Amino acid sequence: MKIKGAVVHGNGQEFQIEELELSEPKENEVLVKVVAAGVCHTDAVARDQMIPVPLPAVLGHEGSGIIEKVGAGVKTVEPGDHVVLSFSSCGNCENCLTGHPAACIHLTEFNFGGKMPDGTNRLYQGDQEVSTFFGQSTFGTYAVSHERNVVKVDKDVDLNLLGPLGCGIQTGAGTVINKLQPEFGSTIAIFGCGAVGLSAIMSAKLIGCSKIIAVDIHDSRLELAKELGATHVINGSEVDTLEEIRKITDGGTNYAVETTGVSPVVVQSVQALRSLGTVAVVGATGEVTLNVQLDLLNEGRSIVSVVEGDSIPQLFIPKLIEYYKNGQFPFDKLVKFYELEEINQAFEDSGKGTTIKPILKI
Repeated sequence: MKIKGAVVHGNGQEFQIEELELSEPKENEVLVKVVAAGVCHTDAVARDQMIPVPLPAVLGHEGSGIIEKVGAGVKTVEPGDHVVLSFSSCGNCENCLTGHPAACIHLTEFNFGGKMPDGTNRLYQGDQEVSTFFGQSTFGTYAVSHERNVVKVDKDVDLNLLGPLGCGIQTGAGTVINKLQPEFGSTIAIFGCGAVGLSAIMSAKLIGCSKIIAVDIHDSRLELAKELGATHVINGSEVDTLEEIRKITDGGTNYAVETTGVSPVVVQSVQALRSLGTVAVVGATGEVTLNVQLDLLNEGRSIVSVVEGDSIPQLFIPKLIEYYKNGQFPFDKLVKFYELEEINQAFEDSGKGTTIKPILKI
């Protein structure tokens, strides 16, 4: 079938809205009419080839839509169902079978390799194969994905809002709720107040952390962080972040979440911990220099990396939607809508340090 999609043809080039051919869904696959797609930092680094996704490609990996057709063997959804699309996993490796699909041994291949799990393409321009992203490519009017990528959701919530639950919001929330699991009354610092960090802040409030410290260099983000649950905010460009955190917590936090991917901030997030504290690093990070003896061993601190919030999307995303419906997880305050044709502007705006999470209405 003919579809319209945002195509990247070369390293760092702008997206071009073009016509493509989308193949029919095969066994265990579904055809989704895409309603909306979140714009994520991961899309930007793939566009700029920091993650070497084969080009040309249609990116987009946190979408929402309506099931239009199902292939043979599909059991969990049917035409007309509302769904959120999330990451791709095999479902059969040890990590998937023990409840950690975001650590699937095929994660890189399935999500960044450009092909579907069966090793073939679904997108074409003439004879040219076009890469799929995260087994879905939601920067298009329609997407074919494996049944494991889709999460059935209630029809009483605006489907336009739900796409970012598939990656960015799931990552921030899951890092706190699934991975760190802070005790009631414990303290936590969130480094970086974009959509991932703000989702972590809302989750820390849900769990009942006593002190939730938001760290950023943009006052607009810090204002929203306070509205969403931060008990303290620190502008790292104006004060000594470590000194302030230690003052607020009498020595350091029990937990931290590092979302920026900025190497010096990663070091700060470790040094801001008290003894036996744990930091979860979720941002794509370059080289980081730590003194293992002083920063880790002497204090018994831990660093963990977290992908996709260590979530099982089919279980976790519906829970986040329930929290949203109950007024406990107001992620709608993070978003700003753009049309698909405004995709390049959405990426530009998302890199300006604003509080917005761009969502493309498709």
